[in-house]
Amino acid sequence: MRFFRLTFLFILIFVFFCTYGQEKANIYGQIISTKNKPLASVNISALGIAGGTVTDAQGRFRFEVPANVQITIFLTHISYKTDTIKLKLQPEENYLLNRTLHESSQTLNPIVVTDKKDYSTENLQRINPKEINKIPSATGGIEAVLKTLPGVHSTNELSSQYSVRGGNFDENLVYVNDIEIYRPFLIRAGQQEGLSFINSDLVSSVLFSAGGFEAKYGDKMSSVLDIKYKKPINFAGTASASLLGASFHIEDAPAKGFTYLFGVRQKSNQYLLNSMETKGDYRPSFTDIQTFMTCNLSEKWDLNFLGNVSLNRYRFIPQNRQTNFGTVNQALRLTIYFDGQEVDKFETYLGALSANYNANNNLKLKFISSAFKTFENETFDVQGQYWLDELESDMGKKGFGDVAFNLGVGTYLNHARNYLQALVYNFEHKGILTTNQNSLQWGIKYQREIIQDELCEWSMLDSADYTLPHSSDSVGYMNSALQPKYDLELQEVIKTKINISSNRISSYIQKNWEIKSDSSIFDFNIGIRSSYWDLNKEIILTPRGIIAFKPNWKKDIRFRASAGYYYQPPFYREMRDFYGNVNKNLKAQKSVQFLLGCDWYFTAWDRPFKYVTEIYYKTLSDIVPYQIDNVRLRYYANNNSKGYATGIDMRVNGEFVRTLESWFSISLMQTEEIIENDFYYTYYNKDGKLIIPGYTYDTKHVDSIYHKPQYIPRPSDQRVNVSLFFQDYFPKYP
Repeated sequence: MRFFRLTFLFILIFVFFCTYGQEKANIYGQIISTKNKPLASVNISALGIAGGTVTDAQGRFRFEVPANVQITIFLTHISYKTDTIKLKLQPEENYLLNRTLHESSQTLNPIVVTDKKDYSTENLQRINPKEINKIPSATGGIEAVLKTLPGVHSTNELSSQYSVRGGNFDENLVYVNDIEIYRPFLIRAGQQEGLSFINSDLVSSVLFSAGGFEAKYGDKMSSVLDIKYKKPINFAGTASASLLGASFHIEDAPAKGFTYLFGVRQKSNQYLLNSMETKGDYRPSFTDIQTFMTCNLSEKWDLNFLGNVSLNRYRFIPQNRQTNFGTVNQALRLTIYFDGQEVDKFETYLGALSANYNANNNLKLKFISSAFKTFENETFDVQGQYWLDELESDMGKKGFGDVAFNLGVGTYLNHARNYLQALVYNFEHKGILTTNQNSLQWGIKYQREIIQDELCEWSMLDSADYTLPHSSDSVGYMNSALQPKYDLELQEVIKTKINISSNRISSYIQKNWEIKSDSSIFDFNIGIRSSYWDLNKEIILTPRGIIAFKPNWKKDIRFRASAGYYYQPPFYREMRDFYGNVNKNLKAQKSVQFLLGCDWYFTAWDRPFKYVTEIYYKTLSDIVPYQIDNVRLRYYANNNSKGYATGIDMRVNGEFVRTLESWFSISLMQTEEIIENDFYYTYYNKDGKLIIPGYTYDTKHVDSIYHKPQYIPRPSDQRVNVSLFFQDYFPKYP
C-alpha cells in the first residue's frame, strides 16, 4: 500500500513539472470582418493543445501557448472561412495577431420537425398549414384543402362552405384558439360570401374531425375544425397580390413576453363573376383585418387577444341573359333583359380575450370572454323581362338559327329589404389536469344571443299579360269594355319583424387514460356534455366515447372505435321558416353516431405513408328539414324528419414526392330521411285520368290514393366522392 502511495505522489510531481515547468508565450489581438467590423464569438485554438478561447464583443482575445515549439493556430466561425497560422514563439513573448476573416456560406442538412402527438386516438387528423395556400381556388384558405379530404363535399367553388358525411353547412364547428366562429346569416349565394374567417397566413396548427369527436367540442352533428394561430419568435411578414385580391401580414416579438400577429386581406372576384351566364356589372369588395396578440404577465399568467373586422360589400347590376335549349327539330331560345340592382352589406366584428393560468406542470386553467356582432343588409329590386322564342331549324332556309316566331313573353320582379343585427357574447372556463398518462378536462360556458331581424321580401310574376297568381274572388269591371279586373297576389311574401333574446349554458367533462399490456397500447376517451337553452326549456345530455388500440404487431396498425350522442340545439337559422315565422319551441336535432377506423402506417420508396379507413353510421331523429338555395339553407322550422347517414371513407397520403405530402381519397355515402306528416296524394277524375296538380276540380268527381311517407334522399346526399391533392417540384427549382 505504501508503494502505491509513493508511486502516485511521484506521478503527480512529474505532471506538475511537465505542465507548469514548460515555458509559455502569449498571443493577443483582434479579429475583424472584411467590412472592418469586429467579430465576436470567433474560436481561437491550437492544434494538439487542450483549451482555447473566443473573441469578445470587440473581437479581442488573449491566448496562452507553449514556447519554443511550432504550433498551428485555428480561427473558426460558422459564418466565415477558417484561417490558420503557424507560429514558433520565444518564452514570455507577447505576439500581436490581428486577422481579417472572409465570409462563407455552408449548406446545412435539412431539419425535419414532426408532430409526435397521435391525433388518431381523438378522431382528429392534422393538416400541414404550409399546404393551405398552395391550392388555387376562388375562396382560398383552409377550406380549399378540406374539400379534398374524405367525407367532405362541396358543390360551389365560389363558397368556403362544405358538408361532411351527409350534414349541412350549419352542422360544422369552427374554432380559432378555442373561440367559436360564426358566419353571417343572410348570405344566399357563393359570390356574396367573400373571405373565409381563417387567415391562412396566421395559422400554426390545423386539426379536423369528420365525426366521432370528443365531448370537449361543441354541440354540432357533423365536424370540427380546430385552428391555432401562431406565437411568433422574431420579425417576419408576407405579401401577395393577384387579380382576385391581395394580402399582407406581419408578425413579431418586440418585447420579452409579448408577441403579435397582424393580417389584412382584400378580395374581389369580379373577374370570375363576369364569366357567369348572367351578364352584368359585378362589384364585390371584401376586406378582412385580423390580429392575435399574446402577453406573458408572469411565469403563471398570460393573456391572449383575438380581433377581427370583416367588411363585405356586394353590388350587382344585371344586364341580360340568353340561353338556347331544346332539340334539333325544336330549338328554343330564352332571352331575359334585366333592370334594377342588388346591393348587399355584411359587416362582422369579433373580439375575444383569454387568460391562461399555469398553476403547475399538471394543472392548466383557461378563462375566455368573446363577443360577435354582425350587421347585415340585403336590398334588391331586380326586374326581368323574358322572351321565349322558337328558332328556325330548317338548314335549307336563309334564316337558319334565327328567331322564327315568339312563343310567349313575361315579366317578373324580385324585391327585398332585409336587415339583420345579431349579438352573441359568452364567458367560458376550461381546465385540464394531467397525471402520468391520464388527463381530466372540463369546461363550462354561458352564452347570450340577441337577434333583431326585419324582413320584407316578395316577388311578382306577370306572364302573357296575366299576373299569377291572382284572386278569382275579386273579379270586377274596369271600364265600359267589360274587361275583367283582378287583385294582384304577390308570391313568396315575407314581411315580419323578429326580436329574440335567449341564454344558453353548456358544460362538459371528459377523461383520457392509457393502458399498456404486453407492448400493446389502449387509449380511452370518455366524456359527457350537457346544455340548457331557456327559449325552449330543453336540457340535453350527450355522452361520447373513443377507444384506440395499437397492437404489438410488426406492422404499425392502429384501430379506433367511437360512439356517442351528438345533439344540436337550434340556432336562429333553424328556427325561421320560409315565411319568416319563428318556432320558439323547436327542439334539438339528434344524432347517434358509430364509427370504426383503422390507420396503417407503412413505408414505400423509403418514404412514410399512411392509409386510413373509416366506416360510420348515423341515426337521425327530430331533424329539421331544409332546402338548399345556392349556399342558403331554408328550414321548415319543424322537428318532423328522421333518417340516417352511412358510408365509408378511404384515404392514402404520404410523400409521393420526397418531403411533400399528397393524398388520394374516395368516399361512399348515402343519407335518406322520412318527412313525417308529409303525405302524398295522387288525384284522378271519374274517368281515371290523372289530374294535374294546381288546378281546382269538383271534389265529387275526384278520387284520391293515399301514399305513406317514404325514405327520400336528403339534400346533402352524395353517393360517390373522389378527390386528389398532389404536390411536386419544378425541376431544379424546389
